[in-house]
Amino acid sequence: MAYRDLREFLNKLEEQQELVHVKQEVDWNLEAGAVIRRASETESPAPLFEKIKGYPKGFRLAGAIVATHRRLAIALGLPSSASFPDMMDAYDRGITNPMKPRIVRTGPCKENVIMGDDVNLYAFPAPMLHDGDGGRYISTWHFVATKDPDTGWQNCGMYRQMVHNRNHLGGLTMPSQHMGAILRKNEQCGKPTEFVTAIGTEPVTACVAASAVPYGVDELDVAGGIRGEPLEVVKCETVDLLVPATTEIVIEGHVVPHMRVDEGPFGEFTGYRASPRAPRWVYRVTCITYRNDPILTQSCMGVPPSETSSISALCKSWAVRKALRAEGLPITDVYVCGEAGCLLCIVSTKTPYPGIAHRIASVVWGTQGGSVSPKVMVVNDDIDIHNMNEVIHAFATKCHPVRGTHVVEHAAGFQLCPYQNLEERTWGKGSNALYDCTWPIDWPPEIAVPPTASFRNIYPEDIQQRVLSNWKNYGFKDK
Repeated sequence: MAYRDLREFLNKLEEQQELVHVKQEVDWNLEAGAVIRRASETESPAPLFEKIKGYPKGFRLAGAIVATHRRLAIALGLPSSASFPDMMDAYDRGITNPMKPRIVRTGPCKENVIMGDDVNLYAFPAPMLHDGDGGRYISTWHFVATKDPDTGWQNCGMYRQMVHNRNHLGGLTMPSQHMGAILRKNEQCGKPTEFVTAIGTEPVTACVAASAVPYGVDELDVAGGIRGEPLEVVKCETVDLLVPATTEIVIEGHVVPHMRVDEGPFGEFTGYRASPRAPRWVYRVTCITYRNDPILTQSCMGVPPSETSSISALCKSWAVRKALRAEGLPITDVYVCGEAGCLLCIVSTKTPYPGIAHRIASVVWGTQGGSVSPKVMVVNDDIDIHNMNEVIHAFATKCHPVRGTHVVEHAAGFQLCPYQNLEERTWGKGSNALYDCTWPIDWPPEIAVPPTASFRNIYPEDIQQRVLSNWKNYGFKDK
């Protein structure tokens, strides 16, 4: 189903027992973040805070709304029990069948309009999410839209924003990211960049904004394709950009050229506070519009799972799978591992010839989705790569410490990799590693390859079916 707005999605989560209304007063200073982080790590229902210290009734905060695979599936219009490959297929259908948004005259996001000197970012309960963060982050589950000055293409991406004062924000944008390229183009000409931040959209738009959509592709079109119907969008008040009409909070303004102010650090989706405080882009806010009783959506990133790890795993897995299939490689499944902060990509494959793992790893590192996964693990196609017990077992028993480990030095690095030193993180230097967990093709299967002693592999099919069909009769509750 296509959700009209965030509120309809939250109602669906409540129906599925995936939402908790927190009616007790909660402090925006660390307490709300701690609750969201705990809910994410324990895969508990998403918290909707209804009473926030120092803020009027009606100003609410929702966290961890797609932090689990269950809630991500619901956001995509699938059953909560949908498999990860099912979700990849839904994403694929959307990105290959985009739908242009439909512009409407107005929408709920215009119920309140604040402009000029009346702008006050502190009017919204932006939380201090982690102890040690550089400040209060209003934008952690949202999108920021800018427009390419050469083509007019509107890019929507998820770029964090920290509150500096009443009308200025700061944020990290890496050079390899799409908005980074747009900001540099304008800055080279001495021009400000118009931006709009949309917080609290219907669920698919934020998910797509956090994904690896190719440069030049409009994320709003992709969101329409996944939803199966176009988004209704409205024009902003002070900038030439579009936002979904039912967005909870809309922040408009300009990124100031040749101006940097210290921002960060911040607890990242990799599970660490990896990026240091440093001079970064500044957003000057000219207008804020919002719905009555607005809901501020937040992702308290950290050790997976979180919203970012869930959607990053989905879109990056899709991109890698597409690239591997385009090369004609005999892969059976791909998982850019959300549990590893997407720094590990696991691929299962048939092994028709020696060296297949090397070809797979080369393709992975050559894709946008796989470029942030410096570690690639290739396993045989009898391994369920979404079952970490099987993956760890394959790694420990099939990957030879010497012959199975292949290191590539002087590779492009991912600046949020926690294990890199400060120089590597600053300049984007790195190294990659392939872990070949496949049985060598030249081993005689009957002699050298030991059979796997598991229910799925070591028992005859008729015995397996008999056990499964009688499972509840044995007294067990679940299969």
